[in-house]
Amino acid sequence: MTTIQCQNLANQHQQPQTTLPNLGLVCITVSQQVRFKTITRTRYLKFSLAERERTLRQLYQHNLQRLHDALSFCEQNQIRLYRMTSNLFPMNDLEDQIGENILEEMSDDLSKIGQRALALGIRMVLHPDQFVVLSSDSPEVVQTSINILARHARDLDLLGLPRSPWSLMNIHGGKSQRAEKLVKVISQLSEAIKSRLTLENDEYAYSASEILAVCQQAEIPLVFDAHHHICHENLDSYDDPSVATMFEAARSTWKNPDWQLVHISNGETAFKDRKHSDLITDMPSIYHQAPWIEVEAKRKEEAIAYLRSCWLMGQ
Repeated sequence: MTTIQCQNLANQHQQPQTTLPNLGLVCITVSQQVRFKTITRTRYLKFSLAERERTLRQLYQHNLQRLHDALSFCEQNQIRLYRMTSNLFPMNDLEDQIGENILEEMSDDLSKIGQRALALGIRMVLHPDQFVVLSSDSPEVVQTSINILARHARDLDLLGLPRSPWSLMNIHGGKSQRAEKLVKVISQLSEAIKSRLTLENDEYAYSASEILAVCQQAEIPLVFDAHHHICHENLDSYDDPSVATMFEAARSTWKNPDWQLVHISNGETAFKDRKHSDLITDMPSIYHQAPWIEVEAKRKEEAIAYLRSCWLMGQ
């Protein structure tokens, strides 16, 4: 990226700012420093019960160490927000209960990670996969979605992370035009899930205003994504007045405004391209008021460092 691009981004400050938003690392690094292992369901089911246990135990131990490494990386690079991979402990929801039992046995090691994160002031959050659709017409899909959220909530409990939006689980609204059902399903969720649940606007099914209405009725926070918003509304600028309006509306859904989390990404080949770019070179001016920003860019930690350097240039 050119110096001119960086200067343009830095100049988006509307007024002097002494504290920069906390920028978040998403799952892995471009380097090999933060990487995790996984296993496919097909391969796992070919193993004997003894092989399954041995495989998962080794995999979970590896990923736990990598989670420690992720915290160390964040500490070293002054990153205070980390999005964990939703596949941190694969196969821990199967009927054989092997993965679930191993995690219970490792509960002391898990809790140490949560304690370390809290001591370091690093916020750990989670985004369950796209198969979570609480607004589906299928009761089976809804129940499977709830089971997935319950598994993640259990993992967060084992990590010793608080039951609050500080350690949020963020999902999309799912099937469009099902707002009433979505609110109803959320109202019936367990405390372990609902206390952490947030909803995010998307490019297709739920606009920012639509998902805002759901969040207000369900009494859960809205994670505003500016890029999804400009794509859904076919806007030509992150500084369209509606961006700031939706940012402020989203903030009102957070009982603790200092915990408000937003997402930023840029289009890869054009402003409204849905594919993510390598770095962040365009940012809503209002985002300088955001306390927490997840940086959804391909170059991960490089994008965070670049964005931070641009903002420091503008101070």
